[in-house]
Amino acid sequence: MKISKLFTSLLFAATLALPGISLATTPTTKDGITTINLNEYNGYFAAEETLAALKPGKYRIIVTNKADKLVGFLLQDGVTHKQLDMFPLEPGQSRSTIFTVSENGFRYRCPINPTPWYDVGVSK
Repeated sequence: MKISKLFTSLLFAATLALPGISLATTPTTKDGITTINLNEYNGYFAAEETLAALKPGKYRIIVTNKADKLVGFLLQDGVTHKQLDMFPLEPGQSRSTIFTVSENGFRYRCPINPTPWYDVGVSK
């Protein structure tokens, strides 16, 4: 009897928790450009789309500042670390950049509100 109550309680808790979990979607491609949405918070980024299994090609990254302060976005080639773009973002501001991803992949971070580097590889 106790095991069934425990199971029921766990099932109920999982049911309550599931709506709060969002699953990343697949990036959409239109006119040959794949769009990725990034939200920048205080000290970290969250991608709305999955960044796994990206392929070389043209990408648009839309970055939205969800922090309550000035932040920035720095985009580099994943191997050479050549700067591809960099810009500041005021609170609530969104900005986009279009760039070509090679087999090197890319990496990004905030240079103003230090975040770790986010390395994004590509599949062949």
